[in-house]
Amino acid sequence: MNSRPVRRFFVETWGCQMNELDSQRMAGQLMQLGILPVREPREADLILLNSCSVRERAEQKVYSRLGAYRRLRRERDEPLFIGLCGCVAQQEGERALARVPDLDFVLGPARVGELREVLARRLAGERVVATGFPRDRRFDLDAVARDGAHKGMVTVIEGCDKRCTFCIVPSTRGPERCRPLAEILAEVRHLLAYGFAEIELLGQTVNHWRDPERGLDFADLLDAVAELPGVRRLRFVTSYPRDFTPRMVERLGRHRNICPYLHLPVQSGSDAVLRRMGRGYDVASYLELAAAVRAARPGIAISTDFIAGFPGETEAEFEETLALVERVRFDAIFAFCYSPRPGTAALRLGSEVPGAVAEARLQRLLRLQDGIQRELNEGRVGAVEEVVVTGWGREPGWLAGRTPCHRIVHFPAGATPARPGEIVTLRLERALAHSLLGSEPLPSGASAPVPAAAVPGPRSTLHP
Repeated sequence: MNSRPVRRFFVETWGCQMNELDSQRMAGQLMQLGILPVREPREADLILLNSCSVRERAEQKVYSRLGAYRRLRRERDEPLFIGLCGCVAQQEGERALARVPDLDFVLGPARVGELREVLARRLAGERVVATGFPRDRRFDLDAVARDGAHKGMVTVIEGCDKRCTFCIVPSTRGPERCRPLAEILAEVRHLLAYGFAEIELLGQTVNHWRDPERGLDFADLLDAVAELPGVRRLRFVTSYPRDFTPRMVERLGRHRNICPYLHLPVQSGSDAVLRRMGRGYDVASYLELAAAVRAARPGIAISTDFIAGFPGETEAEFEETLALVERVRFDAIFAFCYSPRPGTAALRLGSEVPGAVAEARLQRLLRLQDGIQRELNEGRVGAVEEVVVTGWGREPGWLAGRTPCHRIVHFPAGATPARPGEIVTLRLERALAHSLLGSEPLPSGASAPVPAAAVPGPRSTLHP
């Protein structure tokens, strides 16, 4: 490989944790070939754009970025290879090669394990499109460059069969495919041996996992992973409300190393909108599930997703979303204006909401959440928490980390800064809307109870 014109690579990653893990998988394969990562695209001989297609205008953004890389290619004397990867790659396929005549290859998310072969074919002169969803997908544990030192990510289920009317994921990541329990446990043990103390299980609908060999469900998977020696923290994302069972909820309280944090997308507070979205649950069942989760694990942080301005959404339906936010008092929300995506049914089910109206609704939703979130963060001031260090903060001499309930904490590094992945103990001293400020790390063994105000109080009708 050393005789070939590829010695350095750069990966630009857009989107979710699954894309992050796909980028780590691609980086690992290249490093096994002796191709090393660089921090800047202009230093690379190979650039991979790992794309996301969830939001509107994803294709335009991808082609604009590819244009910038093509201009970079014209500025240099040495060869520069460019590959389009990820969900837009799956969506565009052959069209990408036709639209960008000097694009070298297109690699869909289900074919990430084939990067080495795709690159070899390109170096032999072939422009390659590797998309689609093969029955047997390659996953080499030794070919993953785990660059997130604080967290080891493990895909347990790929694709999605839900067909929500706004979502393009079934088209870009394919049908559901569950990895066997034995294979998942082998990867987790591999990560523990590597030194990770925090494990995150990934899937578009992670709690719909079923063992293809033994028929076990997600509750059994949580048991198996949580009980492995060395798992200090266990997270999972993203859960689908309809797929939770009482056994799964009970596991949140049974295993104390399962982090007290759950991302539970609701998308809307209106039953009528949820029906048009094809979500398969109503507000009442979502509230029952949230109450059950909080009963099983008092003090658990719940975050969610919302779409503002879904086709046909009336002002009254949007007000129902605001009412849900006030009732549940989420610890965090991720909210966006509706984006039409190719091949989805949403626009056929209701009239388009004007962009200005959707944006105004989104800002009202975010303002409401900001107030709630700041109050919840203020309730944690004074607590002593174990924080996993994620890296340096924005200010010189400060580090950033995450509490078990996934809140961001910024804190002074002290005389001997902790390394990413280390877990330090510190006192939470000040609340901001989206994060907290902490003290310098405390001596080992320091502890204090979380203040009672840290748990949502009477204003939350869901708290048991």
